[in-house]
Amino acid sequence: MSYPADMLNTKRIAIIGTRGYPYVYSGYETFIRELLGRLNHKFDFHVYCHRQLFENKPKKVNNVTLHYLPAIQKKSLSQLSNSILSTMHALFMRYNMILYVNTANGPLGLLTKIFGTKTAIITDGLEWERPKWEGIGGKYFLWASQKATKYMDVLISDSKEMKKVYEKKFNADSVVIAYGANLVREESQTTTDAFINFCKIHGLKARGYYLIVGRLVPDNNAELLIEGFHKSNSTKKLVIVGDTPYHDQWASRVKSYMSDKIIFTGYIRDQNFLNDLFLKSYVYLHGHEYGGTNPSLLTALSKRCAVLALDTRFSREVLLNGQYGRFFEKNVQSLREQIESLEQNENLVDKLKRSAPKRIQERYTWEKIAKQYEELFQITISG
Repeated sequence: MSYPADMLNTKRIAIIGTRGYPYVYSGYETFIRELLGRLNHKFDFHVYCHRQLFENKPKKVNNVTLHYLPAIQKKSLSQLSNSILSTMHALFMRYNMILYVNTANGPLGLLTKIFGTKTAIITDGLEWERPKWEGIGGKYFLWASQKATKYMDVLISDSKEMKKVYEKKFNADSVVIAYGANLVREESQTTTDAFINFCKIHGLKARGYYLIVGRLVPDNNAELLIEGFHKSNSTKKLVIVGDTPYHDQWASRVKSYMSDKIIFTGYIRDQNFLNDLFLKSYVYLHGHEYGGTNPSLLTALSKRCAVLALDTRFSREVLLNGQYGRFFEKNVQSLREQIESLEQNENLVDKLKRSAPKRIQERYTWEKIAKQYEELFQITISG
């Protein structure tokens, strides 16, 4: 196979492990969209996509080359099967580097080492501890994460606390590059018709509800959040944005809590409407437990939300041990007490709302994250 000279001289980077580009479904796809939007004039990016998710399959979008490969249509095998096929394709494309997301792909580093292709992998969260991967799934993630530390050239942890996990558990070093968020300018806060109609239907008003955003999976503790709110004496409502992309008994049980006071919206694709829900909320409730730098938490801060988060080392890192949010312990009573305290302390809520964007500006803007990745790519490729 021969290649034009200019193709061989260009720094070509493949990205494997997401659902694709510009498909936006979760944190990984948002990450790719934000990163490539800032760096696609400096590198030749190739993104591997799940073929079945794209009705139209353009070869290039926003100067990003796209490759569409199939995947086994089963929750536990979809991503890994697509990554295996993508890697087999990528090994013959002479990329300068492959960026993997998710340590489930860790064992694939053995193939890239054989072919002499530079690699980096984003470690994400404590996948082996997540309830949704209990049993064989959790054991595989633990094994795959260990293989990632052995075969991949660079490990990327999205928080300092996750770096410590890999140091302690696998005796492996990693580069810390966090996730990012986009700040909302105050002058752009025009209320959408969708939000106005939503409030009319459900009897809501600005600052009259708590907000949860995230997939309805046990890892995010949605049931605990709902029970804590339900047992509090709050006069406000609870809005829950999110669902699961597949039928799930646990999610169905959680949705059985639905009432006039507890509102489930499902997925919301309208980003302006979602922005309004963040901006007009009283407090954002964050129950994510096993991740590093969580995208939903950063989004809440970027939208000037007051945050009440499950007390984890990851949330403490983002919220600077309480400077930018409050914490509850993993039990209903603690959450109920914190909700009732915030209900009686609007001055504290206002203070948290005002300070939230500062935390994003300090460390988590996409511009800063993209710059760090640019430097990482340059060093890895030339090293």
